[in-house]
Amino acid sequence: MNLKEQIENFIPLNEQEEKDKSFMLACLSMPDVFTRENRVCHFTTSAWVVNKERSKVLFAYHNIYDSWAWLGGHADGEENLISVAIREAKEESGIKNVSPVGDGIMSLEVLTVDGHIKRGEYVSSHLHLNVTYLLEADEAEVLSVNEEENSAVSWIPLDKIKSESNEKWFADNIYSKLIDRTR
Repeated sequence: MNLKEQIENFIPLNEQEEKDKSFMLACLSMPDVFTRENRVCHFTTSAWVVNKERSKVLFAYHNIYDSWAWLGGHADGEENLISVAIREAKEESGIKNVSPVGDGIMSLEVLTVDGHIKRGEYVSSHLHLNVTYLLEADEAEVLSVNEEENSAVSWIPLDKIKSESNEKWFADNIYSKLIDRTR
């Protein structure tokens, strides 16, 4: 199933997902929406990586945002976003084995990204059309930092995620719904 069909089949949990789903479907017809060449908005994916017991989520301390956050990244031309989510989870945490839980989308969100410096270059404010997938990994696997992106990686208990994030809007609006869906 292609991404458009996945998004069309996604059942929103709340008004945010309902409106973001509609917005994302409209953006699919834009040029370069799967690359950073589209400087207004482009697709990204997040990996909500849980342990087998569903009691913890694998987070990284992201340098740009100065906060503990989920794993993920840019589509960079690839339309198979679950594949991107798996690759990004491995790259950002060092885990070797991670697999999807089910084959559907866990959540949708249009995220604002403030202007920032990345690799010595200014990146203007823009939108991420983010698709989140539920993945599972063994919490006994060795973790490693990706120094380009983060300074720590850890399994965070579900009940600690909101307090560990320095990004209140994410904690209240995104992580809360993902925690509910995990339970």
